[in-house]
Amino acid sequence: MSKTMPTKPFRLAGLAALACATLALTGCATKAYNYANFKEARPASILVLPPVNSSPDINATYSMMSHTTLPLAESGYYVFPVTLVEETFKQNGLTSPTDIQQVSIAKLREIFGADSALYIEVKQYGTTYAVISSETRVTAVAKLVDLRSGKTLWEGAATASSAEGNNNSGGGLIGMLIMAAVKQIMETVSEQGHLIAGRTSGRLLMAGQPNGILYGPRSPFYLKDGVPAK
Repeated sequence: MSKTMPTKPFRLAGLAALACATLALTGCATKAYNYANFKEARPASILVLPPVNSSPDINATYSMMSHTTLPLAESGYYVFPVTLVEETFKQNGLTSPTDIQQVSIAKLREIFGADSALYIEVKQYGTTYAVISSETRVTAVAKLVDLRSGKTLWEGAATASSAEGNNNSGGGLIGMLIMAAVKQIMETVSEQGHLIAGRTSGRLLMAGQPNGILYGPRSPFYLKDGVPAK
């Protein structure tokens, strides 16, 4: 006589899986960022350090850095001018982003008098070709540190790509290959990476985004709850 396997454990597992799926669809599974240190510090000024470049493209550091001022300024912060920061480090014998990011927070505070410093690393930068597709992608991660206490106020990451919204279904395989090759050449020649870096920087550093940087004291949304999301 065959025995019937109990079904209760399987029902429980099914309910658990359904609950997880529901959480994922509703966004409840996304953990909210803890802004306790950020709200306590209330930084008004940001010193952007030259980004460390982990990509093979030598243009990544200064391309990304040139795009950081606008989103931070529009978010309500005073941002130290890029040229001033670069020249100050150069006068002190520092030209490598890696070396600059190793300078102590006490020294940075002493030299610039900034409330906080932004550390950026460019993970991806440039145009790649992969048989039937070609894209320019820029990925960066960032960390905002309080120069008065040494506490990390915020960390984030963002990516942008020229392939967003593309539809390469037409023209068959040969057409897709040709389009990919032409796109790679055009994006490389036109320095598309610099444009995509701007999008990445905006997504990374513009306030009002989920788990993004908070609005600064120069913004009308400073210290206000329920501000409009970007």
